[in-house]
Amino acid sequence: MSRKPARSRHHVARRPPASGRKPSLKLPTHTIEASAEALLGFHRLFQACFQRREQRQWSLFYLCGQLSNLERKTIEAMVLMLHGAKTNAVRDLQRFMSEGHWDQPGMLEQHQRLVGEWLGEPAGVVIADGSGFPKQGDQSVGVTYQYCGHLGKVANCQQGVFVVYAGSRGYAFLDERLYLPEDWFTSAYQARWQTCRIPEAWSFRSEPELALEMIAALARRAVIPFQWVTADEAYGKSPTLCDGIAALGKWYLVEMPTDTRVWLRTPALEPPGQGLLGRPRIHPRVARTAPPPREVRELASGLPKSKWIRRTIKEGSKGPLVAEFAFVRATTLRDGLPGPRVWLVFRRTLGPEPETKFYFSNAPSTCSRSELIRVSGLRWPIETALEEGKGEAGMDHYETRTWPGWHRHMTHTFLAHLFLIHLRLLWQKKSRADHAASTPTHRTGYRRRSLSLTRCTRDRALSTMSQPCGLSLSPQAYFEAASPTAWAAKAQNVEVIRNVVVIKARSEKEAILEQFAILSNTLPEGTPIRVCFATAYNRFGEDKPWRQERVRQFFAPDELLIGADFWNFICQSKNGYTLVIDEYRKNAHLIAEALEAIRHRYLG
Repeated sequence: MSRKPARSRHHVARRPPASGRKPSLKLPTHTIEASAEALLGFHRLFQACFQRREQRQWSLFYLCGQLSNLERKTIEAMVLMLHGAKTNAVRDLQRFMSEGHWDQPGMLEQHQRLVGEWLGEPAGVVIADGSGFPKQGDQSVGVTYQYCGHLGKVANCQQGVFVVYAGSRGYAFLDERLYLPEDWFTSAYQARWQTCRIPEAWSFRSEPELALEMIAALARRAVIPFQWVTADEAYGKSPTLCDGIAALGKWYLVEMPTDTRVWLRTPALEPPGQGLLGRPRIHPRVARTAPPPREVRELASGLPKSKWIRRTIKEGSKGPLVAEFAFVRATTLRDGLPGPRVWLVFRRTLGPEPETKFYFSNAPSTCSRSELIRVSGLRWPIETALEEGKGEAGMDHYETRTWPGWHRHMTHTFLAHLFLIHLRLLWQKKSRADHAASTPTHRTGYRRRSLSLTRCTRDRALSTMSQPCGLSLSPQAYFEAASPTAWAAKAQNVEVIRNVVVIKARSEKEAILEQFAILSNTLPEGTPIRVCFATAYNRFGEDKPWRQERVRQFFAPDELLIGADFWNFICQSKNGYTLVIDEYRKNAHLIAEALEAIRHRYLG
C-alpha cells in the first residue's frame, strides 16, 4: 500500500479555536429539527423585552451568530455568513446592539428566572470572579492598563466582574458588571465618558463591591435559590464583601492570602477611657496581655499531623482529586480589633511540593466538614463558564465601545451559554446513545472491549469542560433571505443547531475515554497511549508555569504542551515556535489587507 509523502517539518497544521471548529459527529435530521425548535422556543421566552418585531428578529439573529462556527463572532462576520453582503444589515445590527431601545435588564432578569427553574436548588453556590478583555486602543469603555487574568500580566484591557451559579445539574452565568477604573472618574476622561454613554449617576465601585451588589440583588429578587457564595483571594480579602454576604443571611467560603492574621481565641478588649498616660482613649483596643494575631501560614505549619484529614474533593478525568484538610475556629482581624468568628479551612495538595490554600467561612459551627470540603471544590465552574463563553459564544469577540453595547453583548452571551446548558440537560440520554452508535466497529482488526462511561448524576451535570465544537451553518442554503423578517420566517426549517447537541453535551472526560477506547481497539494490544494537554499559547506568559488548577490536577508537568512546546511538537522541531512566528510575520500584511478590504466593503 502506497504511503502519502511526509509533510515538511516547516508546515504548521493550524487548528482553529473552539468557536471555529467543525462538528465531529453527524446528528439525525429529527435531532437537528428538535434542536432548532428548542432554540426558537427558548428565544420566545424573551420576546417581551422588545418593543418591535425587528428587534426580536435581530436578537435571534445575533444569538444564532454567537452559536455559529465562526472563528471571530463579530457583527460583520455574522452578517456576512448568515445574511450575505448587506452593508445596511451590518449597520442595523450595530444600532440594535448599541443604540436600540429595548429592555436589556429585563432580559437578564428573565435569564435568571430560567436558571433558577432549570438548575436551582437550595444548596446552590454563587461564584464571583473577574475576567479581562484585552484591547488595542483607548476608546473602549473602561479600558486602561491593569492586570489582565486572561493574559497573566498587566495590559491594556477591560475588566468584567461576573457571578455564576453552580448546582448539581449544571452551571450558568447570572449577572455581570463592567469595572470602571478610578482614572475614568477624573476630568481627563469626561469626553470619553459621554462618548461611551456611561450613566451619569454611576459612581466608582471596586470589583468586590460590584460582586456584592450583584449578590445582594440576587438575594432580594429570590428567583435563584442559593446558600453559599465563593470567591478567590482577590475578593475574599475584602471585609466589605464578607460582611455584606453575612448580612444577607448567606454563607461564604472565600480564599484568603497567606499572610492573613487571626486569633485562635477572641482576645480581651480594653474599653475606652483614661489610660495611665496621655489623653483618654475614645475607642476600645486589644488588651496588652492578649497574644498577638498570627498569620494563617504560620498556623498551618504548626498543626499536628492528627489535625489533617485526607478527602476526595471530586472525580477527575485522571482519577479522584484528593487533598488534605484541616479545620479550626478563628477570630478575624478588623482594623486592629477582633472581628467575626469564622471557620479557617486549610486545604493542602499532595505530592513532594504541596501547596496550601486558606479559606474563611461564616458557616455556623455546626456546619459539617464534608460540606465545607464540597464547596471548596466548586471554584472551577466559573472558570469553565468563562472559557466556554469565550471559546463557544464569542464572549470576547465584541467590537462595541459603548457602555450599553458591552452589557447587551454580555447578556446575549449568557443566553447562548444557557441554551447550550439547556440542550445538555435535554439530550443527556440521547447523547449517550449516539456515542455508543459512533464506535467504529467496522474497522479491520476491531476487538470489542467494554468501556463504562457511567458517572454519578452530580459529576455528569458538573463536568469540568464541554467538548469544544462550533455549529455548522450554510448561508447559501439556509440564510439567503434579504431581511431579518424573511430569515426568521425560514428559521423553523434551517439547521440552526446542527451537530451541537451531542458535542456540547460531552465532557472532556468522555471525549478522552472515547478516543482512548478507539485507539486501544485499533492499535496492537499493549501499545502505550499517552494523553497530553496542549494549547498554542501560554495564557500566564511564555516560559511561565501553567497555573490553572483544573488542568494541573489532571496532567503531570511533562504532559503539558504549552506555548512554545506546543508549536515545537506540531512542527516536530525544537525550533517550531520560531518557525511559526517567522511565518506569521511574513504574512501579517495579508491579514491587515484583508481586514482593510472588509472595512472598506461593508463600512464604506
